[in-house]
Amino acid sequence: MERFIYKKSSDITALSASFTDFTYKKHCHEEYALGVTLRGIQEYNLDGSFHASYENGVMLFNPEQVHDGRAHDSSGLDYVMLYIEPKLFLDILGKKDMVRFASPVVYSQVLRNSILNLSNAIQSEDDEALCSELLLSLIDTINPTNIFTDYKRDNKLVNKAKEMIYSKLEGVMSLDEICKEVSLSKFQFIRLFKANTGTSPYQYFIFCKVNRAKQLLEKSKDIYSVVAECGFVDLSHLNKYFKRIYGITAFEYKSHLN
Repeated sequence: MERFIYKKSSDITALSASFTDFTYKKHCHEEYALGVTLRGIQEYNLDGSFHASYENGVMLFNPEQVHDGRAHDSSGLDYVMLYIEPKLFLDILGKKDMVRFASPVVYSQVLRNSILNLSNAIQSEDDEALCSELLLSLIDTINPTNIFTDYKRDNKLVNKAKEMIYSKLEGVMSLDEICKEVSLSKFQFIRLFKANTGTSPYQYFIFCKVNRAKQLLEKSKDIYSVVAECGFVDLSHLNKYFKRIYGITAFEYKSHLN
């Protein structure tokens, strides 16, 4: 059994999920993600290390942090997740530069309850003003020791490559063009990119295409125009990758937000 319910309030997306044998493929999100394991054990690989979130565990993901996900056993998994746009998250923290969570899993009753309160409000489609107040309360409960601001800047060549990838999302990624721009061979570039991002350039390209499709769907775009604007061959091509990351098809995701 699989159940994925998405709701959105301003720049926050709330997910309520329940599944048994579903497995998230390796992916990343542009947002900060904070979640709570309600039942079962959630296992995932993150930054080359294995992690597990037990019942009441609070999961913390940084933007563009590559991970997968699955239930520990056949008893399955229930959890909620909040995806918060980086600009909004940093504005509330009063930070100009990116910050990162130091621990991927923490056990804090106060933080757990704050996440669940906001998630429930968004899922219930409560007033945006209430959701904003609950978001502020949530971020105020985050222990500063769980955040470190000594953030290692990305490699300049990798940043340049990312900009080129973003500019070509509607088409096909040209590895030769990127390598020429950063003055590296294909293999040097792929190795450098993976070392800095945890994923290959092509996988990152796909993640970015799916994230853009999600953003366009949230703006009530026609799903077939989204397929064209994001350079997917057809709807089944988009759905293939969308389901790997979000657990449901692009059409199902759009219907949740209507």
